[in-house]
Amino acid sequence: MIPLSWYLILAAAMFCVGLYGVLARRNAIAILLGIELMLNAVNINVVAFWRYLNPENIAGQAFALIVFAVAAAEVAVGLALIIALYRRRNTIVAEEIDLLKW
Repeated sequence: MIPLSWYLILAAAMFCVGLYGVLARRNAIAILLGIELMLNAVNINVVAFWRYLNPENIAGQAFALIVFAVAAAEVAVGLALIIALYRRRNTIVAEEIDLLKW
Protein backbone atom coordinates (compact mmCIF):
# COMPACT_ATOMS: atom_id res chain seq x y z
CA MET A 1 0.00 0.00 0.00
CA ILE A 2 1.33 3.42 -1.00
CA PRO A 3 1.75 5.82 1.95
CA LEU A 4 -0.29 9.01 2.18
CA SER A 5 2.82 11.19 2.09
CA TRP A 6 3.61 10.11 -1.47
CA TYR A 7 0.23 11.33 -2.69
CA LEU A 8 0.69 14.60 -0.83
CA ILE A 9 4.15 15.10 -2.34
CA LEU A 10 2.77 14.40 -5.82
CA ALA A 11 -0.11 16.83 -5.27
CA ALA A 12 2.25 19.50 -3.91
CA ALA A 13 4.53 19.10 -6.93
CA MET A 14 1.57 19.36 -9.32
CA PHE A 15 0.28 22.42 -7.49
CA CYS A 16 3.69 24.10 -7.67
CA VAL A 17 3.98 23.41 -11.41
CA GLY A 18 0.48 24.81 -11.93
CA LEU A 19 1.25 27.88 -9.85
CA TYR A 20 4.42 28.46 -11.85
CA GLY A 21 2.38 28.12 -15.04
CA VAL A 22 -0.10 30.73 -13.85
CA LEU A 23 2.48 33.22 -12.62
CA ALA A 24 5.19 32.88 -15.26
CA ARG A 25 3.32 32.35 -18.51
CA ARG A 26 2.10 35.06 -20.83
CA ASN A 27 -0.19 32.89 -22.92
CA ALA A 28 -3.79 32.83 -21.66
CA ILE A 29 -4.26 29.18 -22.61
CA ALA A 30 -1.14 28.21 -20.65
CA ILE A 31 -2.54 30.09 -17.66
CA LEU A 32 -5.75 28.05 -17.93
CA LEU A 33 -3.70 24.86 -18.06
CA GLY A 34 -1.89 25.93 -14.90
CA ILE A 35 -5.20 26.47 -13.13
CA GLU A 36 -6.33 23.01 -14.22
CA LEU A 37 -3.15 21.48 -12.82
CA MET A 38 -3.80 23.17 -9.50
CA LEU A 39 -7.39 21.88 -9.40
CA ASN A 40 -6.21 18.35 -10.19
CA ALA A 41 -3.67 18.60 -7.35
CA VAL A 42 -6.52 19.50 -5.01
CA ASN A 43 -8.46 16.48 -6.26
CA ILE A 44 -5.51 14.19 -5.53
CA ASN A 45 -5.38 15.56 -1.99
CA VAL A 46 -9.13 15.14 -1.46
CA VAL A 47 -9.20 11.56 -2.72
CA ALA A 48 -6.03 10.60 -0.84
CA PHE A 49 -7.33 11.96 2.46
CA TRP A 50 -10.70 10.32 1.84
CA ARG A 51 -9.06 6.97 1.21
CA TYR A 52 -6.77 7.07 4.22
CA LEU A 53 -9.03 8.71 6.79
CA ASN A 54 -12.58 7.53 6.17
CA PRO A 55 -13.13 5.23 3.18
CA GLU A 56 -16.62 4.23 4.36
CA ASN A 57 -17.95 7.76 3.90
CA ILE A 58 -18.55 8.83 0.30
CA ALA A 59 -18.18 12.57 0.99
CA GLY A 60 -14.58 12.70 -0.32
CA GLN A 61 -15.57 11.26 -3.68
CA ALA A 62 -18.57 13.58 -3.92
CA PHE A 63 -16.38 16.59 -3.19
CA ALA A 64 -13.85 15.47 -5.84
CA LEU A 65 -16.70 15.09 -8.35
CA ILE A 66 -17.85 18.64 -7.58
CA VAL A 67 -14.31 19.94 -8.12
CA PHE A 68 -14.20 18.12 -11.48
CA ALA A 69 -17.48 19.76 -12.50
CA VAL A 70 -16.25 23.21 -11.47
CA ALA A 71 -13.01 22.63 -13.40
CA ALA A 72 -14.93 21.64 -16.52
CA ALA A 73 -17.14 24.72 -16.27
CA GLU A 74 -14.09 26.92 -15.71
CA VAL A 75 -12.43 25.54 -18.83
CA ALA A 76 -15.54 26.03 -20.93
CA VAL A 77 -16.07 29.64 -19.83
CA GLY A 78 -12.36 30.49 -19.91
CA LEU A 79 -11.83 29.06 -23.36
CA ALA A 80 -14.92 30.87 -24.67
CA LEU A 81 -13.58 34.15 -23.27
CA ILE A 82 -10.15 33.55 -24.78
CA ILE A 83 -11.65 32.76 -28.19
CA ALA A 84 -13.80 35.92 -28.04
CA LEU A 85 -10.78 38.02 -27.07
CA TYR A 86 -8.69 36.47 -29.83
CA ARG A 87 -11.35 37.32 -32.39
CA ARG A 88 -11.48 40.90 -31.14
CA ARG A 89 -7.77 41.60 -30.48
CA ASN A 90 -5.97 38.86 -32.49
CA THR A 91 -3.80 38.00 -29.47
CA ILE A 92 -3.92 35.71 -26.46
CA VAL A 93 -1.01 37.29 -24.58
CA ALA A 94 -2.29 38.09 -21.09
CA GLU A 95 -0.58 41.49 -20.83
CA GLU A 96 -2.17 42.70 -24.04
CA ILE A 97 -5.70 41.81 -22.96
CA ASP A 98 -6.64 45.11 -21.34
CA LEU A 99 -10.25 45.25 -22.45
CA LEU A 100 -11.55 46.59 -19.12
CA LYS A 101 -8.95 49.34 -18.79
CA TRP A 102 -9.83 52.93 -19.67
